[in-house]
Amino acid sequence: MPSKAQTGKKLVIVESPAKSKTIAKYLGEGFIVEASIGHIRDLPQPSELPAELKKTSVGKFAVDIDNDFKPYYVVSPDKKKKVAELKAQLKDADALYLATDGDREGEAIAWHLLEVLKPKVPVYRMTFGEITNEAIHRAMDNLRDVDQDLVDAQETRRVLDRLYGYEISPVLWRKVARGLSAGRVQSVVTRMVVDRERERMAFKAASYWDLTGQFGADSGAASFKAKLVAVDGAKVASGRDFNDNGELTSRSVVHLNEELATSLAAGLQSADFRVRSVDTKPYTRRPAAPFTTSTLQQEAGRKLRFTSKSTMQVAQRLYENGYITYMRTDSSALSNEAVTAARRQASELYGPEFVPASPRVYSGKAANAQEAHEAIRPAGDSFRTPAQVAKQLSGDEFRLYELIWKRTVASQMADAKGSTATIRLGAVTVGGAADRRDAEFSASGTVITFPGFLAAYEEGKDESRGDDDSEEARRLPNVAKDDALTASDIVAVGHETSPPPRYTEASLTAELEKRGIGRPSTYASTISTIQDRGYVRKQGSALVPSWIAFSVIRLLEQHFHDYVDYEFTADMEADLDKIANGQAEGPAWLKHFYFGEDSEPGLLSIVNNLGEIDAREINSIPITDGITLRVGKFGPYLESSVPTVDPKTGEVVESARANVPEDLAPDELTAAKAVELMETAAPEERVLGTDPHTGHTVVAKNGRYGAYVTEIIPEMTEEQLANQPVEYYKNGKLKPPKKPVKAKPRTGSLFASMSVDTITLDQALQLMSLPRVLGQDADGNPITVQNGRFGPYLKKGTDSRSIGSEEEIFTITLEQALEIYSQPKQRGARAAVPPLAEFGPDPVSEKNIVVKEGRFGPYITDGITNITVPRDTALEELTRERAVELLADKRAKGPVKRTSTARKAPARKAAAKK
Repeated sequence: MPSKAQTGKKLVIVESPAKSKTIAKYLGEGFIVEASIGHIRDLPQPSELPAELKKTSVGKFAVDIDNDFKPYYVVSPDKKKKVAELKAQLKDADALYLATDGDREGEAIAWHLLEVLKPKVPVYRMTFGEITNEAIHRAMDNLRDVDQDLVDAQETRRVLDRLYGYEISPVLWRKVARGLSAGRVQSVVTRMVVDRERERMAFKAASYWDLTGQFGADSGAASFKAKLVAVDGAKVASGRDFNDNGELTSRSVVHLNEELATSLAAGLQSADFRVRSVDTKPYTRRPAAPFTTSTLQQEAGRKLRFTSKSTMQVAQRLYENGYITYMRTDSSALSNEAVTAARRQASELYGPEFVPASPRVYSGKAANAQEAHEAIRPAGDSFRTPAQVAKQLSGDEFRLYELIWKRTVASQMADAKGSTATIRLGAVTVGGAADRRDAEFSASGTVITFPGFLAAYEEGKDESRGDDDSEEARRLPNVAKDDALTASDIVAVGHETSPPPRYTEASLTAELEKRGIGRPSTYASTISTIQDRGYVRKQGSALVPSWIAFSVIRLLEQHFHDYVDYEFTADMEADLDKIANGQAEGPAWLKHFYFGEDSEPGLLSIVNNLGEIDAREINSIPITDGITLRVGKFGPYLESSVPTVDPKTGEVVESARANVPEDLAPDELTAAKAVELMETAAPEERVLGTDPHTGHTVVAKNGRYGAYVTEIIPEMTEEQLANQPVEYYKNGKLKPPKKPVKAKPRTGSLFASMSVDTITLDQALQLMSLPRVLGQDADGNPITVQNGRFGPYLKKGTDSRSIGSEEEIFTITLEQALEIYSQPKQRGARAAVPPLAEFGPDPVSEKNIVVKEGRFGPYITDGITNITVPRDTALEELTRERAVELLADKRAKGPVKRTSTARKAPARKAAAKK
């Protein structure tokens, strides 16, 4: 506890600048509140290590694997200024309060601050679950030391993730594609999405029929709808009675086909229906527990259509501005103050009868749940209603606050009460004795007599399989056994079983929590990561895996099985929790994980003994006889091993290929669809003829960024290369380079009016001859015409002018070009030039990778690192993997060191002392 004798300034360090002003206001004079802005140090990239460490046991991971896996931390370059500011503030302080978040991450940040700042004044750990005046002063009365067990647990996780990613990711680079990554939780989550898609691909639909009808009592009460449930005493098959292979799972049910159902409906048109039984039961429904991180993400996804990432971003703002409690928690428990506030507000808004006699108590149900925090609820010892904060919050903030407020208040309200009635009614078909069938229908309905918590809030639901038998709020007529009923609209209805629904972010979060995989606080970032990496995309709200995800998971399942096993991952999470609870030690656990034991190999042994991995087999998925999907360098494609006849040329093609549309989900690539794609595929390459000047074969191709023509330059020996004309050398050098350079093939994009099927050799040679030199202006500056990604244009030095159409490229004259240049260039606001290509987020910087046209040609950038597209790489052939690889190589080399020729200014002499 701080001494009362301390009269100087007290330094309080929080994580976020958004908190600092509010907390400073609550603490008053005598306190300086500063923000660390997250972590101040972390593990560096191995390439950033000092030279003397690169060849030691630290060099591979920036972790000393021979010395209890001790991490080598460095202060992040962008945090050095912040650290200097904090040290300066600390010099004038007589106490340091580390007030970072109360979870593992926050505890680790507090420890890093302690290690870097090295304070010589008393240090106190201060935690709070909400940013309110009451909570801040309660925290000052409950100070503690940094929890070393939590720090060890977080450090163990960080080191574990470094070992996992740095050992397994390179295997993916070599066997699947460059730029891919593996992660302890991310790979398992990707496998869950892939497994669900595999289930959908293997699914075989089954058809079944039933009957529905409208029935009414003679008393004149409103009619109600009922469904056929039994024929001759045997249950009628519904969707739940079939497995995923389309087979019935029970022999005791009646499987109606269309013919039988239609015949049955016809025989019941004039049948006499009577009530056979009426069963009424009381209905009770209890409110859902207050929000945890996981359930908040799920419900915000269902009701507000928020992604997990956006939910956490909005919740972060609400927390930092004092509207809700801390949003990363596994606990559904409420404090005594919160229970009192919720009960009081429910009574005031809905009436005393809506509040139960005693408070409700909730506890976590998830695997490995931690009760260290309170549930997510409105902040304060008394809650502000949504109406009271409406003008202070943005649209998304208000919607999320309202959801949290409703759920919290409803959790302390009374049960909903009512009754559920089930009516069974039946008749015998009209016809001959041999054809008579007994048919029984059923209808159910629930009537709510006391809404209880439903007056405030009702929980959402995820998509489910099978028949929807929800009959809530349907009021059935008051009938008794043997009452006669009138029947109408008895019709046969056909159904088809549905495959398992794809995961949404909400249902995936629920499944992760149920299995105990990962921590709820990281679910949002993990789901966002697998989308950013290109493993999963969203189709509406459904998560659809990419074909490259299939290849990655197949490799991991075959060669790193345990590391994508669901139970193994959950057990690993439980072990990490033991470290947090002080029941295990991090270094010993990491040693077992990485080095293993005699009877159980570790990660290092598995990586060192992988054996030969067949990359082609890993990246191949059979679709149907003779057609295989392959994950290639330029994306997925189909390959047929069955010889086919080209309908245009009549030639027999031994193998053919077809591109797979990017928006085609894996389960939609059926055998029939694969055959259709193969039959309608545009030719991948068409030989146009031979260039009479070079003797090279000219071909037209369909590339990833459109159709183009190019020449095929035959392989040459080094001697042949050395004897090539000067123009074949780079940069037009007059002498051969030390290493012979193969000639770069000429290429040209097809005009919009051309196609691979129709382009001629003469047209191709014209395209490959571009740019076309028109002549020179009066000052001797050459003028050329060429085709760009955004249309045809003239070029004179750095001055470019657009021209009308692509066809003008070969008809425009020098005189016409000079006329265009004689006109003033159109300036002013112009539309933003779109990038030449986009490749999605970079796995390191997480910024979007694009290709832009620069002064010296096209270049690749993620907004941080730039690299010119190599001259031997055609833009049409540039892939995401190659772009990621080039950026990674540029980062590894570091910034260009420029040699300055300017003389250094002489050092100033120190002033002489008098």
